[in-house]
Amino acid sequence: MVAGEPPFKGRTDSHTRVSILDHEPAPLLQYSAEVPRQLERIVSKALAKDRTQRYQTVTDLKLDLEQLRNELQLSSTDAAGLDRALHKSLAETITAASVPTHDRGQVDTHAESKPETGTSKIADANRQKGLIFVGLGILALLVVVSLVYWRSSPPPINSIAILPFVNESNDPNADYLSDGITESITNSLSQLPGLKVMSRNAAFRFKGLKQDPQETGRSLNVGAVLTGRLVKFGDRVIIKTELISVADGSQIWGSEFDSKLSDILSVQDEVSRKISENLRVRLTGADEAKLAKRYSNDAEAYQLYLKGRYFWNKRNEEGFRNGIDYFKRAEERDPTFALAFSGLADSYALLCDIGVATPVNEMPKAKAAAQKAVDADPNLAEAYTSRAFVKLAYDWDWLGAESDFQQALKLNAKYPTAHQWYASYLMQMGKFNRAKAELEEAHNLDPLSPIISANTGLYSYYEHNYDDAIDKYKLTLQSDPDFWVARHYLGLAYVQKGMFNEAIAELRSLIKVPSGPLPDDVVAAETEAAASLGFSYAMAGKRAEAQAILDQLQLLSRHRYVSGIYFAAVYAGLKDNDHAIEYLNKAFESRHPGLVLIRIDPMFDRLRSDERFKELVKRFEPIP
Repeated sequence: MVAGEPPFKGRTDSHTRVSILDHEPAPLLQYSAEVPRQLERIVSKALAKDRTQRYQTVTDLKLDLEQLRNELQLSSTDAAGLDRALHKSLAETITAASVPTHDRGQVDTHAESKPETGTSKIADANRQKGLIFVGLGILALLVVVSLVYWRSSPPPINSIAILPFVNESNDPNADYLSDGITESITNSLSQLPGLKVMSRNAAFRFKGLKQDPQETGRSLNVGAVLTGRLVKFGDRVIIKTELISVADGSQIWGSEFDSKLSDILSVQDEVSRKISENLRVRLTGADEAKLAKRYSNDAEAYQLYLKGRYFWNKRNEEGFRNGIDYFKRAEERDPTFALAFSGLADSYALLCDIGVATPVNEMPKAKAAAQKAVDADPNLAEAYTSRAFVKLAYDWDWLGAESDFQQALKLNAKYPTAHQWYASYLMQMGKFNRAKAELEEAHNLDPLSPIISANTGLYSYYEHNYDDAIDKYKLTLQSDPDFWVARHYLGLAYVQKGMFNEAIAELRSLIKVPSGPLPDDVVAAETEAAASLGFSYAMAGKRAEAQAILDQLQLLSRHRYVSGIYFAAVYAGLKDNDHAIEYLNKAFESRHPGLVLIRIDPMFDRLRSDERFKELVKRFEPIP
């Protein structure tokens, strides 16, 4: 042997095992000055106490040994002898690691003699190279110790949920920080290929609930959960974290961080790193780079971004507009902050998508912000997803949208929003089977997302499969009774089934006006739902009620933008094709997001034989 003695030893087997677990082996250079430093590094890595720092596979070890052999420029004869010795030793290593614990002492004794047999075949080499050959052969045996130790450890945990951090400050304005840290750690870990991370949407369903973490983990079907508590006072923040095994409720890791707000990025990095280490996630160099990636080095810009996302996640007009303000301020602090540009793009785009902003005015801003995001960070999945949405919703660049969605998923295949929006693209293109498959991918990543769940019903609705749509909407509403999308389209599915009373009741309940005329402020706040109610009245033959809603939409349009598609829907229900097509053309001119859906939307089935409608649909071509 190179060192002349084993790396771990003791008076008895028990003492040897203690040495393996608790003591560091002496460096090889202490025993032989002729040992190459590369061999010293390989031995140290094979015997590292931290399992994440060791060789994760025998193949990795073999590659480093072969590289060292090549660097030493062995002769072809020597190399062949070394290969045979190595292969034999590695095979015995694998066998030894798989033998039951009570038999391992016998296997270790047997295996120890093998490297000597292998190295004897290259004994004709000079003394220095001979020592190296023996060292390389014996190293394969040394890794038995590492593998046996690794095999005796609990299996790695490959799934986790980052539960919403609790803001224990006496300041509700610090919620942006607790929510933002949770989301940032989730996003960071979700990029690791060997770890399943529950989405923000799934985890945040438990925000504010005093539920046992272990039970929460079981309901999310993960192996571990991270809990956190945060106290902010002035420019300092104290964060307490605990990583808990769902299997037995034991603490895997826990720590407390007391830092300045300006150091919050370092805290997030440390938490993510500790989680990956303690879950024994195998990381490549590229994985480690992703985990350590910082999207901005400006702490104030990052806090402004967190505030922007906090408001954006409220998913209403006020939230989007507040988000725009914070994203702009983050951009001013850091003009290279790609995530801030992506958030800005999404805010402008969704203001148009919910029908409260004029697309021809706001979508160009979304387009510019999305492009800045891609330019600032060409490896950011969120940037391509934002740009894809603009191409789909505003540019009507079908091929460009698909290309960007696919690039986003190539960069981060575990980004549920990209899967969800790509599914929407496929559905709008009429590719229902592919859309459903893509939505299933989104659901697997985010099984508790109400919008993904509701979209399964929406796709059935667009396929004119109303019974299935109703069943799926009701399933979504079991877990989220007030979810807007599910309730809205449940009402429209009832209309197509001829269940007009149920449709009207559902939509009135949605806008919280169970009876009587609709107040003007309700029509302003719930414009799309009000238009759908007008359509329902028209289809039910209640023309006066439908006309009253049309009049309110007209009044509202004098004060702010109202999409032509809302007028067209009510007129389609009234079978007034002239006005319906007139307003659809207005919606086309204003670039209403998702207008291409009129090709498949059951609302407009009665217009399909009209030549003017056919001409309008042709303006969307070519459809890929």
